[in-house]
Amino acid sequence: MSERKNTGQRKTLKKVFRYLGRYRIFVVISTMLAAISVALTLYVPKLTGYAVDYIVGPGQVSFPDVFRVMIQIGICIMVTALAQWLMNVCNNKMTYQVVRDIRNEAFQKIEVLPLKYIDSHPYGEVVSRVIADVDQFADGLLMGFTQLFTGVVTIVGTFGFMLSVNVKITFVVVLITPVSFLVANFIAKKTFAMFRQQSEIRGEQTGLIDEMIGSQKVVQTFGQGRKVTKEFDEINERMGKAYLRATFFSSITNPSTRFVNSLVYTGVGIAGAFAVINGSLTVGQLSSFLSYANQYTKPFNEISGVVTEFQNAVACAQRIFDLIEEEPQMPEVHGAVELKDIKGNVAAENVAFSYVPGQKLIRNFNLKVRPGQRIAIVGPTGCGKTTLINLLMRFYDVNGGSISVEKIDIREMTRRSLRAGYGMVLQDTWLKTGTIRDNIAMGKPDASDAEVVEAAKASYIHSFIKRLPNGYDTWITEDGEGLSQGQKQLLCIARVMLCRPPMLILDEATSSIDTRTELRIQAAFAELMKGRTTFIVAHRLSTIREADVILVMKDGQIIEQGSHESLLEKGGFYKHLYESQWEVGKS
Repeated sequence: MSERKNTGQRKTLKKVFRYLGRYRIFVVISTMLAAISVALTLYVPKLTGYAVDYIVGPGQVSFPDVFRVMIQIGICIMVTALAQWLMNVCNNKMTYQVVRDIRNEAFQKIEVLPLKYIDSHPYGEVVSRVIADVDQFADGLLMGFTQLFTGVVTIVGTFGFMLSVNVKITFVVVLITPVSFLVANFIAKKTFAMFRQQSEIRGEQTGLIDEMIGSQKVVQTFGQGRKVTKEFDEINERMGKAYLRATFFSSITNPSTRFVNSLVYTGVGIAGAFAVINGSLTVGQLSSFLSYANQYTKPFNEISGVVTEFQNAVACAQRIFDLIEEEPQMPEVHGAVELKDIKGNVAAENVAFSYVPGQKLIRNFNLKVRPGQRIAIVGPTGCGKTTLINLLMRFYDVNGGSISVEKIDIREMTRRSLRAGYGMVLQDTWLKTGTIRDNIAMGKPDASDAEVVEAAKASYIHSFIKRLPNGYDTWITEDGEGLSQGQKQLLCIARVMLCRPPMLILDEATSSIDTRTELRIQAAFAELMKGRTTFIVAHRLSTIREADVILVMKDGQIIEQGSHESLLEKGGFYKHLYESQWEVGKS
């Protein structure tokens, strides 16, 4: 288990370094500036030692030499401050370039992920990876560059300066130093798993919050507030415990390393005092050495803190890379054709599909649609109606058999050209943040104002839009705040009216519209459907009487098909569905 964890960490670090490699120039400059900053910082104690030795006693002070050393110290401090500022600029630039690249790749991956991934993961959890985890990673990475580089160079540089002053006392420092490494290693191993767990729980919590905000009306309607609060409290409790454990282990870093620092400082003080008594070390050199001992151990404090924070960053990075490395949707075949001159010939041959392996849904499905036909799809909940639409649009690929448009297998054409051939209006509306005009013209961005208005009139939403404060320039959010469900659905219908694609998919397209407006929309749809192949998913069977062919589905198969009248005459499953709706209506 531990070996697997370490392997995962190494792989994640390799990926991080691969991103850093794109900006190696900043790494090089930052390292050089860190070296300059540290070298000058470490040179100051040596100058201070000289100044102490120039002060021999009362009346025995070499003031010219002391002033000269003070000027040198001042210059060193100013150059060090400039170098540190430039180093921080480089580190910030490098960190946020890397974070930008990772976020871009994560977002682009979401765009090409198969729908089964999106459908099987809470939206909030995915958002947490792209936003919260990347932010945590950025903080850890920035701290790593700012303190890790400087710390390592400080340790190496201090070691060199101490050797130049006194070799024996330097070895006293070196003998005690490994204790810091043992402490840092112990904490690093303990904290990685904890920070990983913390990130996962945070994603779970974000997912619940996102779900509850989006479904607040449902939660309140069904009195689920207490249950949801209890569920949130349970997650919050786990989050608190995970934070507490991670914080506990990370918080022992500072006192542990400070204890080691005290040991080093004590060892140098005692050994140095004997050296001064023996005459092998001056008082000035001892003061320099004590300063070096302090500076030598200080980076261990910082590096230990960085290691702890870096564990959190690596844990977050691992979750981000897990998303980036998810299998994308099946790539388009080499030489995929652009679907053009669409007349509306659609065929399905021996189609088999299931969302979960082993659980059959659609099997041995066959269908042949001629241009201009209106195909209604009816059946009980879960029979595969919406699944069939997903397959026609190639949101999911069939497990067996084939679906073709214009006698071309849809897997051999570009998804973009296939989907451009369909106009879709779903029961669930979708709007984007922008103006009313932007939302209507989504499928045809170059449409003129006159075309947009004409589409709005055809969908009977024009008069409502004109009553809005800014008309077609009124700004709406993705939730369509201020719009009724019916108005949002009419806007989606207007999109299709504007694009006038060669094929249509209407999935309960008028479910949220009042009866009077629905009759008008049905008339507009009837005009739009002329000469266009149309698939109509309907629960209210009274809306599909005029369909050319009605497919009655049950358990993923077509069990009946024909016109409304012919199916009623058969007295089969369709008649039972139709009559049951009338019975419900009468009651």
